[in-house]
Amino acid sequence: MDDKRQKSQIEQVSMARVGSEASDGAMRGFESFKSVGATESLAETEHMLEEVLDKENLKRALNKVLENKGAAGIDGMTVDKLPAYLKENWKRIRKELLEGSYAPRAVRRVEIPKATGGMRQLGIPCAIDRFIQTAMQQVFQKHWDGAFSQYSYGFRPGKSQHQAIKQAQEYVSSGLRYVVDIDLEKFFDRVNHDVLMSRIAKRVKDKRVLKLIRAYLNAGMMEEGLVKPTEEGVPQGGPLSPILSNLLLDDLDKELEKRGLRFVRFTDDCNTYVGSQRAGERVMESITKFLSKQLRLKVNEAKSAVGRPWQWQRKFLGFSFTNQKQPRRRIAPEALKRAKERIKRLTCRKRGNTLKQITEELTSYLRGWIGYFGYCETPKVLQDLEKWLRRKLRCLIWKRWKRSTTRFKRLRAMGLTITQAREGAGSGVHGPWRMSQTPPINSALSITYFQSLGLPALMCSNTA
Repeated sequence: MDDKRQKSQIEQVSMARVGSEASDGAMRGFESFKSVGATESLAETEHMLEEVLDKENLKRALNKVLENKGAAGIDGMTVDKLPAYLKENWKRIRKELLEGSYAPRAVRRVEIPKATGGMRQLGIPCAIDRFIQTAMQQVFQKHWDGAFSQYSYGFRPGKSQHQAIKQAQEYVSSGLRYVVDIDLEKFFDRVNHDVLMSRIAKRVKDKRVLKLIRAYLNAGMMEEGLVKPTEEGVPQGGPLSPILSNLLLDDLDKELEKRGLRFVRFTDDCNTYVGSQRAGERVMESITKFLSKQLRLKVNEAKSAVGRPWQWQRKFLGFSFTNQKQPRRRIAPEALKRAKERIKRLTCRKRGNTLKQITEELTSYLRGWIGYFGYCETPKVLQDLEKWLRRKLRCLIWKRWKRSTTRFKRLRAMGLTITQAREGAGSGVHGPWRMSQTPPINSALSITYFQSLGLPALMCSNTA
């Protein structure tokens, strides 16, 4: 999505190949571990760390880290240098992990703009810690995921945001026309470590793993050259954050299921669907108390409310629904507004980029955007957005031609008649936005013209 989704693009196939080749040397130091038998519960074994350090598990973790790439941590080491570092240091690191003496480094604090305003705080681990956390996450996912609720969709194998949205749509279609929209205030920053560790301890009996998780939670965060202790929170940006957040909020899922409520959750974004305003208010009050008392989490009262799923304030993962007997998925107004703001920035004349550069940037953004928001069921919104985008580009091009004589020559070169070119060149009375929708400009800078530049279509077919 944008937000997530907000990061650099990775050439997955190329990086996977590089990762596989680069990791061969590092893998020689990894040792295999015979996994626990199928009849032996993971919660009963005290050898989870050996499973984390299994050769095949480490190899998958290293390849994943190399594919994901990402920024360097406080030590400045980029992930492409990780295989060589492991080749030289893995025996020592493995020994420290097994002995319980390994000390994770602090994470590097980075702030990025949130799609809804404000700043999101990320914690970027060092490459070696990213590797170890990924190896742990893979084992946790393998053994914990099957016990999670089927209505939890965030960061789980075989589950997606689109599936979560579809489930919410089915609830509304079934007649549950009120939504209890709960927003957790700074969830990742305010996770209580003791509460989280108590949940982990129910599933993990290997004390070395528990100690290592606690060490990661307390590793601290470097800001402006100083390391500050972390007494609460699970830093976003680390591989362990998603699985640990799902584990903690599984208590919420189980509570909602026990009450027979219809809900859908994607990480800390949870909506519950009920049949009346009064029922919604009761659920809001009781769940707020549950979160505060049992999980020590605070509900953001300003952003949480009971309302209709089609109200513009009540959105879920960038979507809302139409007010119909069979509601359709539509793009939430706020998400559409963000898309237009991003397009405005990319097409700003003051940036000085060439038309080719602007088109390439737009193409990169729009392909990802339509890959997510193309899931909507209201095509007119996409049609209108595409028309608006072309008009923005026509306006940009017309302004860059600057003089009437230049515009006239350009339009003639593009096949327009003398009369059409004169009309398209403008008289100085009308501004660029109005000129961008005149017939001569539409004819010269047509849909076909923008397609020739590589601009992706938001609709299969369009006119204008």
